[in-house]
Amino acid sequence: MSLPEKGLARRAVLAGGAAFVGLGLAGCAGGAKSGSLRVSITGKGEGDTRLLFEAAGLKPDFPVTYSEFQSGHLVVEAFNAGSLDFGGTSEIPPVFAAASTIQSFRQIGIRFGDVNNQVVLLPKGSPIQDLAGLKGKRVGYVRATTAQYFLIQMLASVGLKWSDIEPVAMTVSDGAAAFSRGSLDAWAIYGFPIQRALATEGARILKTAQGFLSGNYIVCAHRDALADREKSEWIKGYLRLTRQGYAWARANEGRWAEIVAADIGVPVAYVRDQFQRKSAWTEQRPVTEAAIKSQQTVADVFFDAGLLPRRVDVRPLWDDRFNPEITKEA
Repeated sequence: MSLPEKGLARRAVLAGGAAFVGLGLAGCAGGAKSGSLRVSITGKGEGDTRLLFEAAGLKPDFPVTYSEFQSGHLVVEAFNAGSLDFGGTSEIPPVFAAASTIQSFRQIGIRFGDVNNQVVLLPKGSPIQDLAGLKGKRVGYVRATTAQYFLIQMLASVGLKWSDIEPVAMTVSDGAAAFSRGSLDAWAIYGFPIQRALATEGARILKTAQGFLSGNYIVCAHRDALADREKSEWIKGYLRLTRQGYAWARANEGRWAEIVAADIGVPVAYVRDQFQRKSAWTEQRPVTEAAIKSQQTVADVFFDAGLLPRRVDVRPLWDDRFNPEITKEA
């Protein structure tokens, strides 16, 4: 990455099944007490706001420390461990947190975006032609994420149940390795691994998540950070920069495709193709009743599938105090 953090040693932290890469941050507790805004980065390319800020010529005027994650449920675990102040996830991981005894974060906004970059991938030469063909097959997914949710919904759309496939819960990196060596019949996955598999392994997209996902991705903040006046102002500033960055990316699609392609290591043609297939360009949206209802639907689906221990109410997770900042013009 052509980023300020490039060249720093990155260390993997494995604890209780959670794996994430930290930049001098992992394990720090005490939300609002650290001297910087601790921000999560999930994935590479489009999902990396550091990359976006650098491309758009934006720079925070407050201290920021970043930590990298493979998936949103690890972001939620980091919030609950007191290691993050600000970060993003999909609608799904907070639902599982709501079913537990600890919810140390609040959902303060929406990052609305593409759902066509969430797909079921098939390996080169696969005979599977439609979703019904997944019956009895070994399908990889990342637990408690959009991958699990859209896979459940896709199966239901053709009359299949979760028990009709052989689901294999895997991290993103483990899933990529299993898919490469032919250990999976299909892989429900999101983000940059799709372009890599298409470009380097001859993979094929069976189905995108359009029609199965809302496009709502959740912006979260730790409760301690929200209670801290200085950090609350920093969060407001980060929301402002992100809003400006998204506007730049949309206005500079060609240049952004080149930067993303270089970051994830694929020919730019694959990223341009992804951009052309986008269901929506990324933008910030405020907390609304529609957003709350959408996530409640997700929670109900997981409960009905027997994957949550109890029915949950997601409304207490939401906080609309940043709506005025989010709705400002870029």
